[in-house]
Amino acid sequence: MNISPLIALSLVLGGCSPHNGFAAGGQRHVEISPRKDGDEAYPYHGQSFTQFVTDSVRETRGESLTPFYTWMDKAYSSVHKKLDPHSLATLAKELARQRTLLASIKDLNKRTAEERRLGVWLHRLVKTVIPKFSLDRGFEFTNTVRYGERQCFLQSVLIAGLAQSMGIDAGVYMVWKNEKGSESNNGHAVSVLKLSNGHDLLVDASDPAPFMRHQGLFVVEAQRYRFARPRYNSQSEITTYLAAESTDESKPRAIRTLDRSFLRSQFYFYRGERSPGGFLGTPKTNAGLRASAKYLSEAIRICPQNSLAVYVLGHAYARLGKQSQADAQFIQGYRLYLSEGYVPPGAKAAYAEVKR
Repeated sequence: MNISPLIALSLVLGGCSPHNGFAAGGQRHVEISPRKDGDEAYPYHGQSFTQFVTDSVRETRGESLTPFYTWMDKAYSSVHKKLDPHSLATLAKELARQRTLLASIKDLNKRTAEERRLGVWLHRLVKTVIPKFSLDRGFEFTNTVRYGERQCFLQSVLIAGLAQSMGIDAGVYMVWKNEKGSESNNGHAVSVLKLSNGHDLLVDASDPAPFMRHQGLFVVEAQRYRFARPRYNSQSEITTYLAAESTDESKPRAIRTLDRSFLRSQFYFYRGERSPGGFLGTPKTNAGLRASAKYLSEAIRICPQNSLAVYVLGHAYARLGKQSQADAQFIQGYRLYLSEGYVPPGAKAAYAEVKR
């Protein structure tokens, strides 16, 4: 089977049940291991967040660079008064101050208002201290240190980690339909604050305004990955989630953010996607495609249910002439997408070619 280059790229690139949940009736499901409690926790400077940073240092041979946390501390200290004239001079102390302040607020409406204020502050912080955006390099913490660069996924993980360290229930969603309704195959990422009033709020440092209204999100419901369609109120808060292709709905309290194994896997996905000469490289080389396949395989090892990594590895194998392995990936990717409630057109076309 020869996959068209257009299919290979289609909808990979973005900007960057009975219980009335999202398990659509009649769909075939594959076995997916439920997540464990606590899988969403990766507060800034904690062990899980540090693993994201350590992976980046190891994969880019960045041991000689200034450590990421040291770099962030210095960058923050140089601009903290611009962010908030009352802020403390060190990032750790400021995060602790904000955590104490938030914990002291018992009224839910006032606490929600403070969480929204902190969302604006985090949006401004990340855009100020990491001013440059790069799809090709900005997913590596070492490239934040080297070049002052970020990308949608790294900035979302960073905002979520900082928010968690302040005591906010926060995390990351992938985006499959942006605020204008344009679709991608989980081609963008966004931070989410799960507010004390029971609503969700998206914080997107790829946009000048802090709060976005993306139309399609990749989330967790009943410990399973799901494609969902959020519905917003006038304050840009998500009040309800609909399934991707049905009217089944869930409230925000039933929806959870992506777990840290998925997030770690997704960092490896970007390493595979952006390997020089690899899947998105021009020109493509065998060495680049092998590097893509290596990183994508590692992404799948870390999180076997990362449907995007499973699907794209099929294209890397196809480019390397490993068609039987490619076909197996396309089939598994299709089944994973089906279990998640939506099959992107590129994955559907690849599966149809295998079965033709």
